[in-house]
Amino acid sequence: MSSVFGLRGGALRQRVGSLSQVVRLDSFIEAEGPARGSRRLRVVNGGGIELELHPDRALDIGQLTFEGIPIAWISPTEITAPELYEPEGARWLRTFGGGLLATCGLDNFGPANEDEGEAFGLHGRIGAQKSRVVRAEATDREVVVEAVTRQAAVFGENFVLRRRISTEVGSNSFLLEDTVTNESFDEQPHMILYHINVGWPLLSESTLVDIPAILTVARDEIAEIGIESWNLGDVPTAGFKEQVFRHTLDRQLPARIRVTNPELGLELSLEFAGDELPWLYQWKMVGQGNYALGIEPANSPNVFGRSAARAAGELPTIPAGESVRYSVRFTLERTAGSDSGRDEGSSA
Repeated sequence: MSSVFGLRGGALRQRVGSLSQVVRLDSFIEAEGPARGSRRLRVVNGGGIELELHPDRALDIGQLTFEGIPIAWISPTEITAPELYEPEGARWLRTFGGGLLATCGLDNFGPANEDEGEAFGLHGRIGAQKSRVVRAEATDREVVVEAVTRQAAVFGENFVLRRRISTEVGSNSFLLEDTVTNESFDEQPHMILYHINVGWPLLSESTLVDIPAILTVARDEIAEIGIESWNLGDVPTAGFKEQVFRHTLDRQLPARIRVTNPELGLELSLEFAGDELPWLYQWKMVGQGNYALGIEPANSPNVFGRSAARAAGELPTIPAGESVRYSVRFTLERTAGSDSGRDEGSSA
């Protein structure tokens, strides 16, 4: 168990009147603006991590700070109530608030498309589904939130997402664990992408991205322009067009992705199993205002939507009654505060 300023357990409790002095799980109902009426949970773990969870958006993660430094990118829409979600076409972007994690799926990610006569909007609809919180607890050992989210339709899919987010008290990391179950009586297509969004100041012209890929390719001609510098941050650039790169990971090894800012002296790392999420999409968007880096582990090598994935034989499925599991560990660490190594960016 990690310590809080060198203390743990009973020794820690002797120093505080209430554990909430250093470790908390706060619950809010938004009162104003586009998020009005939706739930928000704030986790404070006593080790420098504060993160906000959104039960009305599949328990996705909004703000994240480490030792007071903001990590996540927040979009101009901010994180809205799910009632504002529009499923048609690319209107997902009207309520894409960014945040540290926007879950995409559970039956489509990528652009809007039509598959076997059914229309699917950009990145799917799981992120606009409300969760049932089944556990929310802060102890002197850990803070844990568990929630259940259902994505279902009459005559259609019936997925249940069971999500657990936990952090050890005093630690510099937290763990996301998901189980997706097909509760229908038919095999169902299942696509999932974890849209993890990093913003300034971790993202800057000093940022280095380390991805242990066995192959890196550009999504399109625009991304091809930036293929030689995919691993480098940049300044906010007028007129910048998004660049997306697909990194193929080694299924036999655990993946560890690092986003490091030597000038800031801070590193975010993501760890997950290569056989659970074998592909990683990188969204490089260094525009003015839209200044973000997306690190996006996924279960399909096709980012062009469900119909394209089916046509290419790259559409994952879950048999009736069965489950698949995913987990991602997020760790934040202080590094030497220098910009040495800027030219040593990782190669695929």
